[in-house]
Amino acid sequence: MELEKLIQEDLKNAMKSKDAVKLAAVRAIKAAILLAKTSEGASGELTDADIVKIIQKLVKQRKESAQQYSDAGRDELAQNELAEAAAMDPYLPRQLSEAEVEVILKEIIAKVGASAPSDMGKVMGVATKQLAGQADGRLISTLVKKLLS
Repeated sequence: MELEKLIQEDLKNAMKSKDAVKLAAVRAIKAAILLAKTSEGASGELTDADIVKIIQKLVKQRKESAQQYSDAGRDELAQNELAEAAAMDPYLPRQLSEAEVEVILKEIIAKVGASAPSDMGKVMGVATKQLAGQADGRLISTLVKKLLS
């Protein structure tokens, strides 16, 4: 719940400072949180971990949109998307480097007892839970494949 309060405070501050990019980013986060709280089957409460997942999804969407805009030659729109993604980054936990992720994955592989590419499912299950919010799923998958082959 603390993260949601921080987001609310930042929304007020962005309005006061007339920071259009920060305001758009924080409003998008606030809207996604409200949608998640009121969606069918939701309990109406979100943990900080749930909010982090929502923000990660929003950042990923912005980066993908920026790439599409760049490919289409619309650099001004791409810059806006990247600026919003950057404004959302402070709410996310620090991302681990590839080397740090590889060290953790080696520990997980040893703990699970995986030795062949067919054990990838076992490793991925543990790794995605342990590295949630700290590393991209594609990076985890790529490194697990590399380490198991």
